Amino acid sequence: MTAPYLKIENLHVAIEGKEILKDFNLEINGGEIHAIMGPNGTGKSTLASALMGHPKYEITSGKVTFNGEDLLEMEVDERAQAGLFLAMQYPSEISGITNADFLRSAINSRREEGDEISLMKFIRKLDEKMDLLEMNQEFAQRYLNEGFSGGEKKRNEILQLMMLEPKIAVLDEIDSGLDIDALKVVSTGVNAMRGEEFGCLIITHYQRLLNYITPDKVHVMMQGRIVKSGGAELAERLEAEGYDWIKEELGIEDEKVEA
Repeated sequence: MTAPYLKIENLHVAIEGKEILKDFNLEINGGEIHAIMGPNGTGKSTLASALMGHPKYEITSGKVTFNGEDLLEMEVDERAQAGLFLAMQYPSEISGITNADFLRSAINSRREEGDEISLMKFIRKLDEKMDLLEMNQEFAQRYLNEGFSGGEKKRNEILQLMMLEPKIAVLDEIDSGLDIDALKVVSTGVNAMRGEEFGCLIITHYQRLLNYITPDKVHVMMQGRIVKSGGAELAERLEAEGYDWIKEELGIEDEKVEA
């Protein structure tokens, strides 16, 4: 089986006529975990939404290839079925659909007719993943994210990740609002996914998450593009020194592209 890959080439994205991503380039392969860091307003969440096909974001030029296919030609559901996953910064609450029903339907949507996951196999897998994420089993029968705290929603996103087993995952600020214990649990879930058949892009403001999930590559985003890349040591330097040294090194005065 060929390892998954996501390749973004010269991507330009606009919102209501304002260009946010500008000549953005990135390549993620199976077995790799990448982290994108950067100040607020530099286009990080725009990247996540554009990759998943949010209609608000207009692709004005560029190319995105996902496992050899043109991602930008796919509808949102086709991107998910192909194995692209987005853990959202602000997950929606959906009343009337339990966590368990949602997850089983999502899993079966990626399977051929007649090859649906059996109820017993699904329950065993769900129990196992919820135990790993230290989630109370009652969450399986609660409506999707309804009444969940911010931290519970983030754990639930990682539960979805582990149950759906995508090929490439984009985690948009999955660490925001988490205390240190919840951060460790969420990191445990992501680390459990590591392997040649899984690639991951973590979007974060803070180096602390990367204390628990060691990235293979760290990228700094400013002005709607990647301006610097390195290993895990780059995140450590950003934590210690901030972003001003990069702005000075590259002659960047205003790093932002979003209001």
